[in-house]
Amino acid sequence: MNSHNMSIFSLVLQASWVVQLVMLALVAASVASWAAIFRKSNLLKRVRAFNDAFEQEFWSGTSLNDLYASAAQNAKRGGPMERIFASGMREYQKLRERRIGDVSTLMDGTRRAMRASLQREMDEIEAGLPFLGSVGSVSPYVGLFGTVWGVMHAFTGFASMEQVTLATVAPGIAEALVATAMGLFAAIPAVTAYNRFAHQTDRVANQLDTFIEEFSNILQRNVGATASSTASGH
Repeated sequence: MNSHNMSIFSLVLQASWVVQLVMLALVAASVASWAAIFRKSNLLKRVRAFNDAFEQEFWSGTSLNDLYASAAQNAKRGGPMERIFASGMREYQKLRERRIGDVSTLMDGTRRAMRASLQREMDEIEAGLPFLGSVGSVSPYVGLFGTVWGVMHAFTGFASMEQVTLATVAPGIAEALVATAMGLFAAIPAVTAYNRFAHQTDRVANQLDTFIEEFSNILQRNVGATASSTASGH
């Protein structure tokens, strides 16, 4: 191979078919991870915007019944916090309609409904993170496999040569090292995005968990106030 053919494209074309398959797999993994990164970034932006908007409305003094009516209409278009609120209010109203007066039973049922909704929301938010983690952890080893195979293939070819010089060794080694470079190219963005998204997901989970506790306290106070007024009326 001449020096003017030592471009990345030429190295890829002249690599062995095993190394080319490794490179192709790494390119596919890189493209898929970037697509997952963009999807996850947009999803988390929407989630934060929806949650912040609903939380602001929740603490603005709007009645719970009005919020529930709005949340029921926006079940598919709303955010996770709004759907968790709707599931809690739905269960709370069902239990009240069944004349359940025990505060502990009433609140336990409401919290379980919101926790189940929280789990569903977090499953959707976390979707794609394991894939990014896998690409980030596996890609360097796949690239290293391609490099080792390429070096073995290159040295096998050198065995039939009577005289081996740097000019004859360099192209084969360079072909092999391209696989490692592509493995790192696929891994580094995936690992960076995974760590960033994992942190943002934890923040969303903490925000939703805090909301559940605050909303539960509000409902519990309402139940206590209703029970007190009923008792005083009798």
